[in-house]
Amino acid sequence: MYYTYVIRCIDDSLYTGITTDVKRRFGEHLAQNDKSAKYTRTHKAVKLEAVWQSKDRVCASKLEYQIKRLTKTHKECLIKNNDFSVLKDKVQADDYIRQQI
Repeated sequence: MYYTYVIRCIDDSLYTGITTDVKRRFGEHLAQNDKSAKYTRTHKAVKLEAVWQSKDRVCASKLEYQIKRLTKTHKECLIKNNDFSVLKDKVQADDYIRQQI
């Protein structure tokens, strides 16, 4: 199983990534060490905002790419309403299951 996730940083910016283990990966972002993303080393991660489960890495990567292309306003809409219509390219929304955090 692969997951696409969005993290809110201390400066209110949003970071998007994929992983097979959300808890472990979020801990790595919080640690701000060599296993964290370069972005979260300089923008402290504070909260896991959203997580979507995907059937495989390809689906998770496609969703990550789509989210990274969004404006912050559209990202906030996706997080709040799980509204896939804000994505620029069509994705099969039923390929992704929103996880409770």
